Amino acid sequence: MGTVTLGVSIAVPEPYGSLLQERRAGFGDPAAHGIPTHVTLLPPTEVDAEALPAIEAHLAAVATTGRSFPMRLSGTGTFRPLSPVVFVQVVEGAAACSWLQKRVRDASGPLVRELHFPYHPHVTVAHGIAEEAMDRAYEELSEYEAAWTCASFALYEQGADGVWRQLHEYAFGGGIAAVPSQGAPVDEPAATP
Repeated sequence: MGTVTLGVSIAVPEPYGSLLQERRAGFGDPAAHGIPTHVTLLPPTEVDAEALPAIEAHLAAVATTGRSFPMRLSGTGTFRPLSPVVFVQVVEGAAACSWLQKRVRDASGPLVRELHFPYHPHVTVAHGIAEEAMDRAYEELSEYEAAWTCASFALYEQGADGVWRQLHEYAFGGGIAAVPSQGAPVDEPAATP
């Protein structure tokens, strides 16, 4: 059956998603139209295609333990010089995203993997383009604001054409879940009740 490349993320809803995707394309990022605007929970991960049913069941179980939470984006940040990325910052909802991504990559599940960098929820608006364009993205979106209630996350597959397509959306179930780690702020209870 071969392998597939999967990712798990929180979609940035409309009208924000399309606007940021268009801005990313406008900065000259050739990948912009192949990547829906999102906050990553699991970066691109190659898996055996046969594992897909187990992965979908795992993600459904993760979703049942979560609940909706407020997300707010504000201003820009960058990972430069470590990584050539400019992003819009997640200023509310970060603890919930961190809680979710840990459960997606849980050691008992089918998506176990180490990350190359510590997890930092963000919305990429420029990646691997000319420094001048990265600077422009950083400046032009420095006052960007968006807010919504996050009620789900989704599984995506990258096609042979490089385009990411949604396979399934997982709505939060609002069920009882374990309390997040002590490091989570009290006013932001991750994705748990």
